[in-house]
Amino acid sequence: MSVNPLYKFGCRVFQKAAWCAMWIVPWKQNKKTLSGPGTIKELPKFLKSEGFKSILIVTDGGLFNLGMHTPILEACKAEGMSACVFHEVVPNPTIGNIEDGLKMFKENNCDVIVALGGGSAMDCAKIIGARVAKPNKSVPKMKGLVKIMKRFPAPLVAIPTTSGTGSEATLAAVISNPETHEKYPINDPFLIPRYVVMDPELTIGLPPHITSTTGVDALTHAVEAYIGGENTSQTKKDAIEAVKLIYDNLKLAYDEPKNLTARNNMQKAAYLAGKAFTRAYVGYVHAVAHTLGGEYGVPHGLANAVILPLVLKAYGKSAEKKLAQLADVVGIKGECNSCKAKAFIKWIEDLNASMNIPTKIRAKDGSQLIKEEDLPRMIEHALSEANPLYPCPQVWGKEEIEAIYRQIM
Repeated sequence: MSVNPLYKFGCRVFQKAAWCAMWIVPWKQNKKTLSGPGTIKELPKFLKSEGFKSILIVTDGGLFNLGMHTPILEACKAEGMSACVFHEVVPNPTIGNIEDGLKMFKENNCDVIVALGGGSAMDCAKIIGARVAKPNKSVPKMKGLVKIMKRFPAPLVAIPTTSGTGSEATLAAVISNPETHEKYPINDPFLIPRYVVMDPELTIGLPPHITSTTGVDALTHAVEAYIGGENTSQTKKDAIEAVKLIYDNLKLAYDEPKNLTARNNMQKAAYLAGKAFTRAYVGYVHAVAHTLGGEYGVPHGLANAVILPLVLKAYGKSAEKKLAQLADVVGIKGECNSCKAKAFIKWIEDLNASMNIPTKIRAKDGSQLIKEEDLPRMIEHALSEANPLYPCPQVWGKEEIEAIYRQIM
């Protein structure tokens, strides 16, 4: 290990203090969840009953071109509500993205924000809501922990169209700064969406590679939350249930795209994994993955899927007991904890391979994407995100983080 013992001790003290502080933070849970096929059409009627009049839908260009927003607009018209669509969300939402969405919100006198999409749409919508709540605070000044701490006057509604990010249940949003090539999290309990709509019909048309990588993204959330050091009885329960649902349903959803039961179960898994990690945090998988998104625009789910088995292997004995427990949950056999932990990691590798997820991060033409000269900056960004916040099984330094990059280059 390359980490100074005093530094390691300081990280663990910080994490323990953060865990204690979580019990006094004004924790916000989703107020209501609408679930089942066709529930997206019921949203405007529900919002009208809650007293809202004008909706800002936040989505990306791809979903907009597919007309995913159309059922909401039609239902709004039937209910006498107004609605507008901000459809310029980019895969790793930027500060400029947020400011453009905020401008549309103000120009149309909106009073509720609906995020329609995956993690990027939700992250963008969350920080638009934060800017509405704190108009004098810039996005960079929201970076880090509990920098908002104010109820949003325009509540958030999350409608996931993938089953992976869990953003519909989390207090986190991840924003990119194109000027610094940095991708950083904003964490505040007031970012948790007030309402959630889980309609499995929205995920049927997903391309296979999106089903696979977002599904392993959800698995990463559940596993990193479970093996970390800041669990509660509830986060353990949520993580375990999410892992079991993913084990039983992800490959099925990949092989049978129109299987509504599998799709519905994957939505539930992503939601539970989101609940788990928003309280118990993630780990070095996410810290490294975020740098790949910020530097090269690598999709977050893909980065997590490639990195997850490598980080779990690198943890060695420090994570074996908890990984063995997860193996027991899904029925993976082994003679000892070490055997079961290795078998669980092997299952992840085999699952990735069966869904054509690569083992390296490459450019679209197959050439090397990660540049040698970028590594020092990326290592620093990964460490500054993870330490001292993430309660990983081990506290890593530059050498351990660099080793992960070397394996995926």
